[in-house]
Amino acid sequence: MLSLSNIYIQYGNRILLDSVNFVLKPGERVGLVGRNGAGKSTLLKIIASEMAPHEGNVVVPAHFTLGYLHQDMLLPKGKTVIDETMTAFAEVLALENELRRIENELATRDDYESDAYHKLIEQMSDVTEHLHHMGSATTQADAEKVLAGLGFQHTDMTRLTDEFSGGWQMRIELAKMLLRQPDLLLLDEPTNHLDIESILWLENWLVNYPGMVIVISHDRRFLDNVTNRTAEISLGKIYDYKAPYSKYVELSAERREQMQNAYENQQRVIADKERTIARFMAKASKTSMAQSMQKQLDKMERIEIADMDTATMKIRFPEAPRSGEVVAKAEHLTKRYGHLKVLENVDFQILRGERVAFVGQNGQGKTTLAKILIGAEPASSGKVTLGHNVSIGYYAQNQAETLDPKLTLLQTMEQHSPEEMRTKLRGILGAFLFSGEDVDKKVVALSGGERARLALACMLLRPFNFLLLDEPTNHLDMLSKDVLKQALLAYNGTLLVVSHDREFLSELTTRTIEFRDGHLKEYLGDVNYFLEKRRVDNMRDVEKRTTTHGTRLTDNGVQVLGSEEKKQLQRVVQKAEKRIGELEGEIGKWEQKMADPEFYNRPESGEAILKYNNLKAELATVYGEWEQAVERLG
Repeated sequence: MLSLSNIYIQYGNRILLDSVNFVLKPGERVGLVGRNGAGKSTLLKIIASEMAPHEGNVVVPAHFTLGYLHQDMLLPKGKTVIDETMTAFAEVLALENELRRIENELATRDDYESDAYHKLIEQMSDVTEHLHHMGSATTQADAEKVLAGLGFQHTDMTRLTDEFSGGWQMRIELAKMLLRQPDLLLLDEPTNHLDIESILWLENWLVNYPGMVIVISHDRRFLDNVTNRTAEISLGKIYDYKAPYSKYVELSAERREQMQNAYENQQRVIADKERTIARFMAKASKTSMAQSMQKQLDKMERIEIADMDTATMKIRFPEAPRSGEVVAKAEHLTKRYGHLKVLENVDFQILRGERVAFVGQNGQGKTTLAKILIGAEPASSGKVTLGHNVSIGYYAQNQAETLDPKLTLLQTMEQHSPEEMRTKLRGILGAFLFSGEDVDKKVVALSGGERARLALACMLLRPFNFLLLDEPTNHLDMLSKDVLKQALLAYNGTLLVVSHDREFLSELTTRTIEFRDGHLKEYLGDVNYFLEKRRVDNMRDVEKRTTTHGTRLTDNGVQVLGSEEKKQLQRVVQKAEKRIGELEGEIGKWEQKMADPEFYNRPESGEAILKYNNLKAELATVYGEWEQAVERLG
């Protein structure tokens, strides 16, 4: 168990964390939520001992292990992907070296009857048993399995880590943490650099993770699928809910409504008492009674309503000028980087008013095609045509990082603004939650979320009829993402969005284009329709379905399983059937207990009901896995 007591952090006049208390128990997976700058990352750094609170302390058990994934991770250079990942097994590697040392020494000695020789034999037995217990025989396979789940191809394993971008290096660091299996995983925005398939693989891994997890994420579905508890940081306080994100939203609203009602009722009682006291004080015969009533009123425990941190951006994109019917068109497009072919003979067009999503694994060419369409990058071959009167508003993945750090917010807006908009800049900044003296802040002083808001504000300065947004939600909090989505739903121009955020894409677009192996595949619906048509409601099995792994197709397209894949599926079925029996037995025991009317009067009933619901949810998941495996076996 981990506990935080009276954690206090203050920067200047701002209290970031105000005497926060928090306890984490084994098996809990917590979603840490709150606005950008609320103190979420700061709290993780305190737990990880990367910074000390101004007041308070953190207590962890003896021999406690912790893994902390944050946004600025640097890997050592000169190692291959698999070699760097294998450093997660440092203890195993040390034991293997020790075993080789003992074996070499035994091979050179002939004092078979000596105590020293027998002691070496015992040491070799102990080391061998320890290695077997730690699963040393499967370490390489385990490492490759996790790397594959996070999106690495087999050919990537022997490439140097230096060749990969920061996002892919973050995946390597995440793989190492998952393989170490520490007692506590601290994950700060782990989905920011992951594509949909990798996110869903990570979800599945974390659901079955035996340790504790605290995760910061602005991905609602990820939090719903992974966590069983939500801690909200708001205005220096922490509010704890024994529920995943969506349920937390309901419970939080109910709590605030109840508190508001109780507060208003108490205020009416106080007002009545104060009027009575005032009347009694005016009469000498009732002065002592009034004083007594005043003392009672002074002792009353007052209900306080916490300030609500619900400020949101107010975005409205300018009216889009009318463009030609075809907004952008690519014909027989190919793009290579050296020997690497990213796009091969691609045809694509987007018509006026269409709303299109680009999805697929990172590195498959989504951003590349977007840049080629708007002329920001040349094609290796093929033709790209922009339609008549097309004006482009482009938000790049690193748009926030392209802002000049030396400029103030107001200077940044002036740099992007036409002359006729200059008088409106302060108002637009106010709509993006930058008010008063904020406009004179330097860009360098802004957080990632604030920079993202400023970059979006710059896009409202000119009317565009073709908006192309590449991962626009990466640094936005929940409320800001909702506001951006509503603004895009109201936008009357043509929209193309590159995103891995399922909740954001849901019902936002009407065409989904999947990028895979240099080619495009079209789905006439939003991201939910795309997931459904891929025949997996959550895409956890997408990679198994789209790679060979011993699977082949007959001439008429019927899938035939290889012997190894059939064995794997049979093992899945057997394991699932065993777990289903266990879960049904546990659920039955809980239902017997819950049949007793006195059960609900016990203090532990709330936690028991949560356990019962978790068991039911796991049973539904295991049944789904069983059905999929049985269906594939035929």
